[in-house]
Amino acid sequence: MAAEENAAQHGPTAGEYIGHHLQHLQTGKQSGVIDMSVLNLDSIFWSVLLGCLGLYVMWRVAKSVTSGVPGRMQAAVEILLEMVDTQAKGIIHNAESRKFVGPLALTVFIWVFLLNSMDFLPVDLIPLIWEMIYGAAGGDVHHAYMRVVPTADLSTTLAMSTSVLLVCLFYNIKIKGAGGWAHELVTAPFGTSKNPLFALILGVLNFSMQMIEFMAKTVSHGMRLFGNMYAGELIFMLIALMGAVGFGSATGIALWFGHLVAGLGWAIFHILIVTLQAFIFMMLTLVYVGQAHDHH
Repeated sequence: MAAEENAAQHGPTAGEYIGHHLQHLQTGKQSGVIDMSVLNLDSIFWSVLLGCLGLYVMWRVAKSVTSGVPGRMQAAVEILLEMVDTQAKGIIHNAESRKFVGPLALTVFIWVFLLNSMDFLPVDLIPLIWEMIYGAAGGDVHHAYMRVVPTADLSTTLAMSTSVLLVCLFYNIKIKGAGGWAHELVTAPFGTSKNPLFALILGVLNFSMQMIEFMAKTVSHGMRLFGNMYAGELIFMLIALMGAVGFGSATGIALWFGHLVAGLGWAIFHILIVTLQAFIFMMLTLVYVGQAHDHH
């Protein structure tokens, strides 16, 4: 009891602070690293909200397009559209497929960019607001969890990469036909043989390699984005802890000043990371869908 009162009086330790910020608002208690019965409500909320925000902004820009001198927002969107279209044409050579894949790539870039950009908000801002709301509703503020960077949640990034996998499977069947794709699954990459026994062995080996390739591409696609954003989130928390030392001593003042310098420097550098990770996720989406168009 005395230890709890002391912790409440002096606040959480660094480990407790980080642990609290890394806990999701969930529908239940997660029993392991992967638990399909538990939903991360905060990731779902922010993903849907920012997705709707991105759609609304693009709709507003499209509605106000002028053939005269464009405004800054229209010019920025036109540059973005041209960039995505150029990348799509260089990878997807089927003009009919680009009618869907091009807008898909644009959506992926904007959505991931917005999700990543939540990392620029002060790490304690929205969690503190949520604690106030949660406490006003009669809840225990120590259990008021709220994470605001959906791409730092593995379930979000793997869900996105799995969606890309489904698009790839669709185009494999659409472009090659069900029979053609099934034939490719058992003949690529090692080919086949006229000998029935060797053909069977190669077929099993080829099919296994194809399944491993699909799985590896999907997992790495989601893990790459998650790893970068999760690490960035942790660094922002560590920088915030530097500023929490206070003014009690010369060392405290130095750390607080270091927190300002480090926070500003990391935020500026993080602009590149946020944009680059959105671009990489978009490019890998185009590459994987483009590979679904290739015949082996």
